[in-house]
Amino acid sequence: MDPGYFRDKVIIVTGASSGIGLASAKLFGSLGAKVVMAARSLDVMMSHVSEISDNQDNVLCVRCDVTIEDDCRELVSRTVEKFGRIDVLVNNAGVSMRAMFKDLDLSVLKTLMDVNFWGTVYCTKHALLYLLESRGSLVGVISVAGYSALPARTGYSASKYAVRGFLDTVRIEHIKDGLHVLVFAPGYTSSNVRNAALTADGTPQGKTPLDENGLMSAEKCAEYLAKGIAGRKSHMTLTGLGKATVLMRRFFPNLLDKLTYKFIAREADSPFK
Repeated sequence: MDPGYFRDKVIIVTGASSGIGLASAKLFGSLGAKVVMAARSLDVMMSHVSEISDNQDNVLCVRCDVTIEDDCRELVSRTVEKFGRIDVLVNNAGVSMRAMFKDLDLSVLKTLMDVNFWGTVYCTKHALLYLLESRGSLVGVISVAGYSALPARTGYSASKYAVRGFLDTVRIEHIKDGLHVLVFAPGYTSSNVRNAALTADGTPQGKTPLDENGLMSAEKCAEYLAKGIAGRKSHMTLTGLGKATVLMRRFFPNLLDKLTYKFIAREADSPFK
């Protein structure tokens, strides 16, 4: 990757208060980008500004709930007002869940779609004109669950499948316009997403069922993301397990269903037990 690729580029990162979003904001800032951090927790983002760039004028923090279209419109407006352009939009804000569909309050599934899918749609809609002008990059952080379904995550998988279909369609619509669209699918990555995952009644589960120390770090994931943007990749799937899962979904779907069931059933406090 050309270390100068991101210098002076204006990059919006949603879900930037923690995890992959925060790690990406730090990396982009270290590479000389002008970084716009968007999340609901303004105070948390502000506490990290000095870690993003030595020049704090190159960082803008915007409180944004991506489920609210007006918030997404305001995010884009404030970005253009301060920096005059948008070169990259990273739709990273997301929420997960963990419950059997038969036990699930449907409001949980709606929340997943509102954050993961509609958040991506709203931000993309209002940033698209500027991305077309800059021939920039539109990114959606999905999941391997957006290629191959995960049991007890109906809303999560459905929303990530939807984001993938949406972004792939936008890419084709603008194939002659120079717009770069990246569907970025990390495998299991160490972050707060599993702690905050919603249970059947919509309350956060509060703990992760996985050994987070054994997972890819958010910082490493951010490095892959940056390489994908700089290389103008259309799709990226991370980790050996993630790549094998996508491949098996294509060629051995019935076998993968059984293996996936067994894999998830081994989780601590699995909903299957």
